[in-house]
Amino acid sequence: MAELEDPNVMQNLITFLSCLIQKVAESNDVNAGVEPQKISVFHGLTRPTISIQTYLHRIYKYANCSPSCFVVAYVYLDRFAQRQPSLPLDSFNVHRLLITSVMVAAKFMDDMYYNNAYYAKVGGISTAEMNFLEVDFLFGLGFHVNVNPKTFHTYYSYLQREMMVALQPPPPPPMAAESSMSGGLARSAATLKLHLCFNDEESATSHPKEQLAV
Repeated sequence: MAELEDPNVMQNLITFLSCLIQKVAESNDVNAGVEPQKISVFHGLTRPTISIQTYLHRIYKYANCSPSCFVVAYVYLDRFAQRQPSLPLDSFNVHRLLITSVMVAAKFMDDMYYNNAYYAKVGGISTAEMNFLEVDFLFGLGFHVNVNPKTFHTYYSYLQREMMVALQPPPPPPMAAESSMSGGLARSAATLKLHLCFNDEESATSHPKEQLAV
């Protein structure tokens, strides 16, 4: 994806991706008291003071990985959420999941990448913790780290479409006669979801196409 080499495109992608992930985390925060969840090595005792957007931009600035790694990290987070339903992404674990997913993506995508100690500094954690997070994340993925071109294109195309929708100016208020239908369509289009689309590697397991709703 040559357009990912454009710094402006990447800045917009990182900002949009952080907003999408934040909405997922906030929604799961609300559901925390309703649905059973487990505590993992990714959970902090308190919510980090740094915002998801600032944190992801920090990773983008200092990780020096290829831009495609952030799309692959998004794929990994989606796979992780699907395989670990009792460990939803929330405000207590999202930062550690982000730094870990980007690091694992860099190791898969790039010929040259920084070691765990460097990523630990970028993420504001210890090297020992970074090592534990990597191992747990890989087991959580079932070591399914391969992302073929078709899967990459599916996720990146989804992000592009959602970014275009988000950047469009809001439509004028609908007429009273149209409000019931068009209002519902507008709300549906505006609802961000962590997209899940099984690829050809996984089709052999006969999984249907799904979306993991916020």
